[in-house]
Amino acid sequence: MRLMPTGAYQRRIPAVLAALATLVLPMSSAVSTASPAGVASRAAPVPLAAIPGTAMAVPALAEPVLAAPSPAAARTVSAILIDARDGRVLYAQGANLVRRPASLTKMMTLFLAFDALDANKLQLSDTVKFSRAAANQPPSRLGLRPGAGLTVGEAIRAIAVSSANDVAVALSEKLGGSEAGFARRMTAKARTLGMRRTLFTNVTGLPGANLTTATDMAMLSKALIDQHADRYAYFSTRSFRWAGRQLQNHNHMLGAFDGLDGIKTGYTVEAGFNLAASAKRGNRRLIAVVLGERTARSRDRLVAQILERGFNGGEGAPS
Repeated sequence: MRLMPTGAYQRRIPAVLAALATLVLPMSSAVSTASPAGVASRAAPVPLAAIPGTAMAVPALAEPVLAAPSPAAARTVSAILIDARDGRVLYAQGANLVRRPASLTKMMTLFLAFDALDANKLQLSDTVKFSRAAANQPPSRLGLRPGAGLTVGEAIRAIAVSSANDVAVALSEKLGGSEAGFARRMTAKARTLGMRRTLFTNVTGLPGANLTTATDMAMLSKALIDQHADRYAYFSTRSFRWAGRQLQNHNHMLGAFDGLDGIKTGYTVEAGFNLAASAKRGNRRLIAVVLGERTARSRDRLVAQILERGFNGGEGAPS
């Protein structure tokens, strides 16, 4: 499969962002849609506009009507690669297909927690108490009982590293009063970041109505790096100890791919295997997002191939 020349992505046209989700451009005749063995079929790469800076105001257009992922989306893999410096899109395939984010949802959960810390509305030493609803969340979880608690700092680490669903709900209740109320704030934040095809109805990414696209998750990844650089290291933590247990990061590419230092994995049966990843070599940082792969191994392999070609300046899609 051949990637389209990156020159088509050089211009930055902020106004195009609002129309990005419905953009339809002809495919290059040189692009092959054949899928590698063992990998879900992939939509052919199409040119996309550069992702604008996260400080840009969202165009005042009607809210898109978001529907559940289509059967076609379920049979394909979505992927995007951007330059973290300016949001320039280097590669994209099915990047605007609406999909389930799974635990990539927790990137936004933590984004709002970081916002609260920066605004001094929250302290790392504050206590996060567990409600019955939080304690009843399915794995992954820390397993605290109702009434038990941990610090905000511990909660952030548990969410970023071990993707603890119970902790994510407890933290959302502390910040938003309820999980549903906090999820609405997450959706509102998504709009301010330009994420027009994202909807959050829970803070964990567990099966429900959460929706997103690879393009939107690339925007969120860039915003985390740009706006919360001092807290990005949470996503680089490979393990931490809790109650005598050593909890490992679900992102197995940490330490395995040169320069990779985050961000978040996700999986549900409907979503497939998802990963938002970022790597830095020298002064250059790239962000890759893959949604809907069939296995964790094929997901990691595709992310590695996309990032490697990006760093090497290659114009060919992964094969």
